[in-house]
Amino acid sequence: RCVLEKRVKRGGQEEYSCRTSEIEADKLKNWVETDECIKACGLERKALGISSDTLLEPGFTRHLCSAQCYDACPNIVDLYFNLAAGEGDYK
Repeated sequence: RCVLEKRVKRGGQEEYSCRTSEIEADKLKNWVETDECIKACGLERKALGISSDTLLEPGFTRHLCSAQCYDACPNIVDLYFNLAAGEGDYK
C-alpha cells in the first residue's frame, strides 16, 4: 500500500509523495484507485493518514457500504476491513 506524505518546501509550497508502506493488500497489488472510487467511497486523494475512527462516522460508512464503493472498489474495502479487524472493530 502507498502512504501519502506531505513535505513543505522552504518557500511554503507543499509537495506530496507516495511511499510504499509495509501494509499489503490481500488481493490487489500495484493498483491505483480511480477518482470515481475515491469519490464513491467518500475519500480524498490528498488525505494524510488513516484511522479506524473514520469507520465510526455515519457518512463514511454509508459511502463505504454503498454499491458504488463496495462492489467497484475492492482495494479500499479491503483496506478498511483489515484496519477494523486489526483493531478488533470487526465482529
